[in-house]
Amino acid sequence: MKIVIAPNALKSSLAASAAAEAIAAGIHNFNSDISIVKVPVADGGDGLVDVLLGALGGELITCKVHDPLFREITASYAYVKASNTAAIEMALASGLALVNDTEKNPMDSTTLGTGELIRDAVNRGARHIILGIGGSATNDGGMGVAAALGVRFYDKNNNELRPVGRELINISRIDTSGILPEMTDVEFDVACDVENPLTGISGAAYVYAKQKGASPEEIEFLDNALSHYAQIIQNDLKIAINDIKGAGAAGGLGGGLIAFTGARLIKGIDLIFDAVKLEEKIKDADLVFTAEGQIDFQTKFGKAPAGVGNIAKKYHIPCIALAGSIGEKVEELRDCGITSCFTICPGPVTLETALSNASSYLSSTAKEIMHTFCAGKQL
Repeated sequence: MKIVIAPNALKSSLAASAAAEAIAAGIHNFNSDISIVKVPVADGGDGLVDVLLGALGGELITCKVHDPLFREITASYAYVKASNTAAIEMALASGLALVNDTEKNPMDSTTLGTGELIRDAVNRGARHIILGIGGSATNDGGMGVAAALGVRFYDKNNNELRPVGRELINISRIDTSGILPEMTDVEFDVACDVENPLTGISGAAYVYAKQKGASPEEIEFLDNALSHYAQIIQNDLKIAINDIKGAGAAGGLGGGLIAFTGARLIKGIDLIFDAVKLEEKIKDADLVFTAEGQIDFQTKFGKAPAGVGNIAKKYHIPCIALAGSIGEKVEELRDCGITSCFTICPGPVTLETALSNASSYLSSTAKEIMHTFCAGKQL
């Protein structure tokens, strides 16, 4: 029997690789002769670096960067020298988790730190950047990333502007002459799971800026500022980004990456699953396990477990989803190839208890499922 284990990270609890190890332990506790293939996955959000580091090999690189509020922090990315590939998570340098509730401020936050990670990787030799842009604290249109790579933004008086959302409205001229010369040889694949345009009612500011701390007045300001920014980019770089699907992702970073790096925006699970060769590993399996912290009907909208289930469905392989919490309408996931969903919690427990015991809960649940699965095969 061959079982493929392809879990996502369990947020605030286990990395995807740790979740895979825990499920494997439970299966081998049932029968140590079962062949197990562990393929930790991600959908472009938390865990991208961990997953690609494990799948592609390489090393974890740590460097000093600036957080969303320009404070110096340490952040890491994965670098694979053999293929000159770097995997970077925006959230580790410019993420909402790096600021507390009183500090949230998309008017004055920056993606500079993400750009500094990219610059470090390029200087190290990376010529293929895989970038996850979920969980941003910013609304600067990628101005910070561009600044870190050598792009300069000037106002009408030829003063250089700080790379924050507030200054987008003041851009009069963009100078790309100082961009890293190596950038012409770098390919960017960006894990992007939203289709929001840059501006308008469905754009970066109106859809996402509120959760980043913006007031209604600031949301309107940022939307107008991004519209101005797009016009300057079109004037100076001859690139129209405003209406591109995904341009509004991560506070407009999607659009900025297209303009300044020529990035391709790709559905997160497609990008990650291709990198880890998930389909090739699943196609001859007898059973597939996936997992995530919370599973409900929204999982079908581009989340990793649904992607795993769809591949299993293609090859008529049952797929079991494990979760710390199961929400509404999980029966809708059967259309995505998920055969059944199981909560791993043994009973009513506090969130703290669930998070701290996730590994053992995964193991014991996987073991019990194996008893049922194998009993069914014997009938």
